[in-house]
Amino acid sequence: MLPNVDLTQTLFEVIDMRSFSNLWFWIMLALIWSAASHRVLGVPFDMVVRARRFGGQSERDLIDMVRININRMLHLGHVAGSWLIGVTTFGLSSLSLLAFWYDIEFAQAVVLILLPLSIVAAMSFATARRIAVERPEVEALCRHLARHRFWVQLLGMVSIFVTAMYGMYQNLSVAPGF
Repeated sequence: MLPNVDLTQTLFEVIDMRSFSNLWFWIMLALIWSAASHRVLGVPFDMVVRARRFGGQSERDLIDMVRININRMLHLGHVAGSWLIGVTTFGLSSLSLLAFWYDIEFAQAVVLILLPLSIVAAMSFATARRIAVERPEVEALCRHLARHRFWVQLLGMVSIFVTAMYGMYQNLSVAPGF
């Protein structure tokens, strides 16, 4: 006589639903940080490179794109900034409580993604405000955007490293004999 096989039990055995041992989590983490470092203040970084290299229309396109995105960000910050900070803080606090007090692995994975991204958002608002106040020329604007991208990439590398170390710890802690 064959034992009763439950479909959901079989699926959960075949597909590991834990976050840190799931390949899709790591692919998503890499894609998120790649996108965050490619778009600086909402402007694709290849536009910055093209403006530096070719000038002319590429510079005008970059200035227009930066102006539009900065105005959007600053308007959003002016209209809903307090609410955004409050909701984000509440959400991250609640998620952190679920993650580290109640030891929910999915919440831990989400916190390790969203917490650094919230720092990137704060850095983006600060850079947008600085550019709006200074109104730099094209070369200085490109330097501001390149500097911002450098710090986003550095934060991304540190974030991926911390997530990888924590993920390895989590995977080893559920292994037998650890």
